[in-house]
Amino acid sequence: MADQILSGARDAVLKQSGTLPEDMPEIRGYDFNQGVDHRALLNSFLTTGFQASSFAMAVQEINKMIDRRLEPVEEQENACDSQQSQSGCTIFLGYTSNLISAGVRETIRYLVQHKMVDVIVTTAGGIEEDLIKCLAPTYLGEFSLPGKELRQRGINRIGNLLVPNNNYCKFEDWLMPILDQMVLEQKTEGTCWTPSKMIHRLGKEINNPDSVYYWAYKNDIPVFSPALTDGSLGDMIYFHSYKNPGLVLDIVEDIRRMNCNAVFAKSTGMIILGGGLVKHHIANANLMRNGADFAVYVNTGQEFDGSDSGARPDEAVSWGKIRMDAKPVKIYADATIVFPLLVAETFAQQASKLTADKKSV
Repeated sequence: MADQILSGARDAVLKQSGTLPEDMPEIRGYDFNQGVDHRALLNSFLTTGFQASSFAMAVQEINKMIDRRLEPVEEQENACDSQQSQSGCTIFLGYTSNLISAGVRETIRYLVQHKMVDVIVTTAGGIEEDLIKCLAPTYLGEFSLPGKELRQRGINRIGNLLVPNNNYCKFEDWLMPILDQMVLEQKTEGTCWTPSKMIHRLGKEINNPDSVYYWAYKNDIPVFSPALTDGSLGDMIYFHSYKNPGLVLDIVEDIRRMNCNAVFAKSTGMIILGGGLVKHHIANANLMRNGADFAVYVNTGQEFDGSDSGARPDEAVSWGKIRMDAKPVKIYADATIVFPLLVAETFAQQASKLTADKKSV
């Protein structure tokens, strides 16, 4: 009896393996006996496993976007009020406001400065935090700082970042005359303002090369923010509506422009940092063309609660937002760590090709 039990246990533990495909990569990490070579270290992520391998696959996916983007495309007429992309792949970049509050802002600014992306989607905070940083700095604090004490001192906390409330006072002083002028132009010149047109104008007015939206203005890259009133900008628009009422922002014109950037593209790529509105707005625009050709998500969201933020790319395939033959990648990670490394291994490595015949003013 004991022999039979032992034999059964042995069979369970030492079950014979089936064969695996011969081309399957073996797991092997970086050997520091070779010295410190950061590029070789990042290249080794492909065979490291877990999220390191997802990172390496995302590098491959973004490089596919870039390679396709560099393909020439014939200029063609379109029946929509979008900007016709003159590249083989229209790249949509989406990010949440916390990344502009953090130092990822400089990585994003680099991409926009050198016209490496075609369409941007962000939240209200993703606009205002960039502009406010041109007026006053954000500081590094700690996650554990007590909210009550910070409130009493007029300090706002974003994770472990600290923003003095005086920064928003400076923002109000800067913004109010611009809103006055926008109302005037609406009344006297018939200007129809949209969130993207407002962002374009603010990028012009800030006139600071540290700003993402200064470069978006200079390079005529559309920035869409359908919830532009959900933040300090909304606060200022609210206050302004009592001082000088009448400003109208048309979101219908913007959704037409946004969707047409996808519909009339030769191919599309999505790079989405974070979730929520920015993730869905880009994906839904790509539904209009039966899905994006390439996609990379970077976020920490989980799918167990049915949220779009946590949804894996395959869910977007079911909706027609990513093409059925695409090979999208999701990295479960903090974008402040991952995105600068992704850019280092993709856009920055191919900068000479991407910026050829282009001028960033």
